[in-house]
Amino acid sequence: MATNLTVGPPTRSIVLFTIPLLIGNLFQQLYAFTDAAVVGRLIDVRALAAVGAAGGLQFLLIGFTFGAAGGLAIPVARAFGAGDFSLMRRFVAAGAVIAAAIAAVITAIGTFGAHTLLTLLNTPPDLIANSEKFLAIAFAGTVVTMAYNYLASVIRALGDSRTPLIFLIIACVLNAGLVALFIGVFHLGVAGASAATVLAQFVSVALCLILIAKKIPQLRLRREDWHFQRKELGESARLGLTMGFQMSVIAVGSLILQYAINGLGSDAVAAFTAAIRVDQTATAPLASFGLGMATFVAQNRGARHWKRIRIGVFRICLVVMAVSIILGAIIVFFGTPIAHMFVGDNEPEITAMAHEYLIINGALYILLAILFLLRNSIQGLGRTAVPTAAGVMELIFRALAGLILVVHFGFLGACLAAPLAWIGALIPLGIAWIVERKTLIKTEAKDLALKEDIARETGSHRFDPAAFESD
Repeated sequence: MATNLTVGPPTRSIVLFTIPLLIGNLFQQLYAFTDAAVVGRLIDVRALAAVGAAGGLQFLLIGFTFGAAGGLAIPVARAFGAGDFSLMRRFVAAGAVIAAAIAAVITAIGTFGAHTLLTLLNTPPDLIANSEKFLAIAFAGTVVTMAYNYLASVIRALGDSRTPLIFLIIACVLNAGLVALFIGVFHLGVAGASAATVLAQFVSVALCLILIAKKIPQLRLRREDWHFQRKELGESARLGLTMGFQMSVIAVGSLILQYAINGLGSDAVAAFTAAIRVDQTATAPLASFGLGMATFVAQNRGARHWKRIRIGVFRICLVVMAVSIILGAIIVFFGTPIAHMFVGDNEPEITAMAHEYLIINGALYILLAILFLLRNSIQGLGRTAVPTAAGVMELIFRALAGLILVVHFGFLGACLAAPLAWIGALIPLGIAWIVERKTLIKTEAKDLALKEDIARETGSHRFDPAAFESD
């Protein structure tokens, strides 16, 4: 089931690994897409706005689990690339302990603080009740969300991106059926949409555990694997908590923006919710390439294939730039009819606002593509400071848009928030990658010189660099 990303042509390896991630990411978006479409159509547009008002807070806390899971998987991928399976299992065990602690904390904060946080976010009074219902179930199911994100990330760390895709497709189909059943038949309202997602993810968790037990012996933890060292726990915590924090920092900016949009009224909230659902689905391919690069870089760092990392980043940068241009064109020309699916025929003003958002953001997807690529590549190297700084820049720029641009330009200011955040994040990431690339070249030269010295001293055949690197 595992796939070694340290051999073979880099571009081909990354693309083949990313394709299942891409399909899976699209299906992941179907969770939110299905919920929003069913809620908007079977209940009403105010219920859709309530789900959207809850989205920022949900992203702040639940989004932490996604970032943390990716961080916890990086040392697993690195140990796998180095061929040290004993160390890899200890990292898996350490990550499981940290994941459980994260789930417990988020459940407590979300369960007891949802109403207060919604009030602080200036949520329109007519939306708070439904938003709170949606969040109550989402936070109660945090342990399921964390478990799925972690297990899927660990399986992908071993180069298997196909099997988690199959499980995700099963969960998405189940989610679509459950949300229609809970809302359309049992009339559970927005709570039914949230419950359907949690139950579908629970099925994915069960499937991941069955897969590991039957097909991936490298991940079957033994008693001694739980006796990890403080260094291993610290490394997992550093990467997991830092990447989780990065997601939450970005989410704080989104919350500030949500606060400003909430002040524009329920129609603006509904328009933003519809547009963001379409936007997230369209940008899923770009996010998928980012996830793929994190695993690719981590495995090759463990194998000390420095040249391969540089080649992979450069070539995939060209790929994602081309993909972003195509996606931008699609979203500009066809995003509005899709957004119309959420609000129906009787809300022309809401559809017009969603259209404005999609045109501005779709035209600038190339910035987001480069952002995903650089941030995940740097994280794959085990670096956390710069991606965190990039997250802070996103927070600042998105917050400024919410606090200044929305006040002066209304919904147009909200449309400009994401592109400004992308520009802010790219400043430290671009500088950092230039520095990292030079470091990779120097480290590569040192390794090659050392290997040549060893070959000369042992009297072996003439040193051939091609034996150590694959382009």
